[in-house]
Amino acid sequence: MPRVKLSVDIVGCKGCSLCVDACPKDILTLDKSFVNTKGYNPVKCQSQELCTGCAVCAIICPDSAIKVERV
Repeated sequence: MPRVKLSVDIVGCKGCSLCVDACPKDILTLDKSFVNTKGYNPVKCQSQELCTGCAVCAIICPDSAIKVERV
């Protein structure tokens, strides 16, 4: 399986958690320890190595704050 890099634009993320609910691997969560400049808890990937690169999170994100790349 190819390696995958999931990155989140923490400034653009509004913490809607649509991606958290959509992730088939349940590896996304809201980062309750951080508040971005807009006042939201952005999403973070808990386990990058478990990401399959399906990109459902990036597709469902209304703010295009998630990018999934094969590396």
